[in-house]
Amino acid sequence: MDRNKRVSTGIRGLDDILKGGLFAGRSYLLVGSSGTGKTIFSIQFLLEGARKGEKSVFISLAESLNNIRKDIEAFDWDTGGIVMREVLFAEGDRDDEVGEYSIFYPNEVENLSVWKEIYEIVREEKPDRLVIDSATQLRYISQDEFQFRKQILNFIRLLDKLHSTAILTFEPIELEQDISLSLEVDGIIRLRREISSGRIVELRSVEIEKLRGSGYMDALHPFRITDEGIVIFPHYIEKAEGNVPGAETLNSGIDGLDELLASGIESGTTTIISGPTGIGKTTLGMQFLVSAARSGKKGIFYTFEESVESIVKRCSSIGIDVERMIEKGTLIGVRVNPMELYPDEFSAMIKGDIEKKGCRVVMIDSLRGYQLAMEQFGSLAANIQNIVTYLNGKNVTTFVINEVESITGDLKLTELGVSYVMDNAILLRFAEVDGRIVRVIGSLKKRLSGFKPELREFEVTGKGLEVGKKIEGLEGVLRGVPERRIERGD
Repeated sequence: MDRNKRVSTGIRGLDDILKGGLFAGRSYLLVGSSGTGKTIFSIQFLLEGARKGEKSVFISLAESLNNIRKDIEAFDWDTGGIVMREVLFAEGDRDDEVGEYSIFYPNEVENLSVWKEIYEIVREEKPDRLVIDSATQLRYISQDEFQFRKQILNFIRLLDKLHSTAILTFEPIELEQDISLSLEVDGIIRLRREISSGRIVELRSVEIEKLRGSGYMDALHPFRITDEGIVIFPHYIEKAEGNVPGAETLNSGIDGLDELLASGIESGTTTIISGPTGIGKTTLGMQFLVSAARSGKKGIFYTFEESVESIVKRCSSIGIDVERMIEKGTLIGVRVNPMELYPDEFSAMIKGDIEKKGCRVVMIDSLRGYQLAMEQFGSLAANIQNIVTYLNGKNVTTFVINEVESITGDLKLTELGVSYVMDNAILLRFAEVDGRIVRVIGSLKKRLSGFKPELREFEVTGKGLEVGKKIEGLEGVLRGVPERRIERGD
């Protein structure tokens, strides 16, 4: 057998992390505490082998096959192609007088033992894929570390001769106390299950700790146990592609705003729309998406904070025809609950919508909601930069909605430290003028072209959004309390 041949694990996302799958004919350790999904992982691995016509064998040392079959009933898997055997410990395997287990390599003794039975199964079946669940039990019945290491080494040599790709499941605490097994295997995959201190929800992740002969994606990769089994969301570090942005210009359809932006927003760039609550950030973003949909560019918006129906209703009330665009299929709305989502899961969702549905304009509403999904998974800036790098590389035009806490006062584009990632910045502010509250809009940044560095009044009317002429005769508008400018003579 070609020792460099790869075999698919059958677990979505894992082959990408392994950069092609596991090496055939080698042995791997699957480490995880109780409840992390080791058995589910193992069955999926064997099902993939059975699907490809490979001899797949599962040997249970810790649990009866009846219990295992009950545990996996919910997945509706056909395990008929897997040879399932159990080798449960008999009373004769324990020396009660000494108070410890005694076992020797099967070639050295005649009596039936756990090791001997395992060898008989493996030699009889000659599996292409093998799972021992759990190899921790073999450590328990060994006299000491030396004996266990000797037994494991001989067993792995047998598997190597049979060209079997094997997974041995193991408890993490036992592995820390006895490193012999980790030295003998060709790879180590660790499953984790934790409870987030901030979100009080379950967090599952997989990490590759060792893969002899190959590189791999070194990170904590979140996963879920779904109806199809384990699904992993690889943590990709996106690389900037050589696409040149700005091939087209996306206008808003609002004359005053397009004039302010020098015709509009360049394609393949990312724009932050920032302002306090209630000022019209989401509505302005939707205006860009509807304008893009009218020109034949499919758009999608992800809303973390309100329902799609709420956004549609609000836009319809002021003449922005979001509902019709959704009915035509040129615009898609997705409600995202940040409490139920991993950041890499959200990234995978975006990639699917770009690559499979052909979306060319994206809006993320908002950074606050996205930040909630980021907790326990690194900084917001790092995760949003990863998404922006991917979207810009695909020449997707992106709008990111950001809410600032202060309604008036010191100017801040964002309080989250991500403005450097953005190509363009549109700022919305409230201001008090002559006893009335007005909305003000301005462009603070455009990387690819010029813009008019001026402030204009911004209105939400029954007929849509309107941007007026330059505000003149006032200063301190961005602080929210402008003053009349006094013209001084010579």
